[in-house]
Amino acid sequence: MSDKSGTSPETHVIDYRAAEQLLAARDPRGAVKLLDSVIAVHPENTAARLLRARAFFAAAQLRPAELEFELVLEREPDNAFAHFALARTLQRSGRPEPARRHFRLAAALDPNPEYLAAARFED
Repeated sequence: MSDKSGTSPETHVIDYRAAEQLLAARDPRGAVKLLDSVIAVHPENTAARLLRARAFFAAAQLRPAELEFELVLEREPDNAFAHFALARTLQRSGRPEPARRHFRLAAALDPNPEYLAAARFED
């Protein structure tokens, strides 16, 4: 069964997996291109949006990364990784205070050592 774009759901899974591989191979722009088509057909797919946010971040496209991470957090406010990644994006954008808030939320949601170190609760 095809969707309105003429591709099958399997094609989108393949594109998503290929985008993961491109991101791992340090081709974030290629990953974004593949994910754009997946998200156009499945805008509710949070995993694809999170992967696209990571790709934007890796490509130093900080504003699009920030917007995608925020959208993921609207849908999944308890996603510790998304809070951490948004914090890194904000930090890289020169916005330390909102970054610190999201680092602390990430650490509160998941006591991952990396999240705890970034949260700097002792400061």
